[in-house]
Amino acid sequence: MERVCFTMRLKPERVADYLAAHETVWPEMLDALRETGWSDYSLFVDREEALVVGVLETDDFEGAIAAMNEREVNARWQATMARYVANEAAPDSTMRRLDEYFHLP
Repeated sequence: MERVCFTMRLKPERVADYLAAHETVWPEMLDALRETGWSDYSLFVDREEALVVGVLETDDFEGAIAAMNEREVNARWQATMARYVANEAAPDSTMRRLDEYFHLP
């Protein structure tokens, strides 16, 4: 199991809207994430910096992303979320993975 951390940039004026959209994530999107290997998945936000930090565990991050990219629900979700992301792209295409260099279990 690998632990993954990534960042994404939001449009500063759309942070509140982005957070509101995540109050009711579509059940079929949640199912797709679970079915494609995303577990213990959390998103954090620095509102002032319009920075999202994601943390998850998965057996294969690249495989989990590829599997999500095959899901129709993911295409719809990404299109909906693109209006909030700094460069107006699908958020999953803007994720910047961070290297883990320390972990205290």
